[in-house]
Amino acid sequence: MTEEVQMFLDDAQVRMEKAYNHLEEELAKIHTGKASPAMLKEITVEYYGSRVPLQQVAAVGVKDPRTIVVQPWEKNMLPVIEKEILRANLGFNPTNNGEVLFINVPELTEERRKQLVKLVKQEGEQAKIAIRNIRRDTLKEIKKLEKGDNDFDIKISEDEAKEAQEKVQKFTDDYTEKIDKALELKSKELMTV
Repeated sequence: MTEEVQMFLDDAQVRMEKAYNHLEEELAKIHTGKASPAMLKEITVEYYGSRVPLQQVAAVGVKDPRTIVVQPWEKNMLPVIEKEILRANLGFNPTNNGEVLFINVPELTEERRKQLVKLVKQEGEQAKIAIRNIRRDTLKEIKKLEKGDNDFDIKISEDEAKEAQEKVQKFTDDYTEKIDKALELKSKELMTV
C-alpha cells in the first residue's frame, strides 16, 4: 500500500477515534442518578483573575453513590465554587459545611430516565453520522488517488483502491459497533433503578 493511501487510512482511523471519544465524553455528562466527578467536569471558576476548571482548585470525589464531595485547596474558594455549581444549572443544590461542599445527586424519575435514554440515542446518532462522514470523505480521497486526480500526482491500482476501501469500511463497522455497545451500556445504566 502506498504511503499516501496509508496516510488517508491513518487519518480516517484517528478521526473516527476522536468521534468515538467525543461520544464517550458526552455520555459521561449524562448523569444516571449515581454521583460522579464527571458531572462537574464542565464547571470553571474565577481564580486570581482567570477562569480555570474546578478540578484545578479543588479535589472532586464521591462520598457514596448519591453524594459528590468538593474540597477546595483554599477555603476562600468555597463560596466561589458553590456559586458556580449553582450557576451551571445542573439541578444540584450544594451544602456548604465551611470546609467542604456536599452535593446530593437527586434520584431520577422514570420519565426523566426515558428522556435521558432518548438523549443518549441522539448523541449516538450524531457519532454515527460523524463516522459515516469520515468514511465518505476518505473514500472520495481514495477514488481521487485511483483516478490519478490528486495533489500527489499519484495513481494507485484498482486492487489497492479496493483494499483501502475495505479497510475504511472495516474501521466504520468497528466504530459503529463500539458506539452501539456504549449506547446500550449507558441506556441500561440509566434505566437501572
